[in-house]
Amino acid sequence: MQAAAGERILIRSKTVGGSERHGEILEVRGADGQPPYLVRFDDGHESLVFPGADSVIEHAPAR
Repeated sequence: MQAAAGERILIRSKTVGGSERHGEILEVRGADGQPPYLVRFDDGHESLVFPGADSVIEHAPAR
């Protein structure tokens, strides 16, 4: 998984009926866009995230 600061991340719930979490990647701390990522979630909470298989990076459109 690779990402860049400013891109969005979606983390799906691991339980049926659970809510998804959406956030903005503020900082990439791994080499070459690899995790961990510092993420500010839409509710304002910030966390260091090591995304798993339930996560999707919403890449910025190419210019």
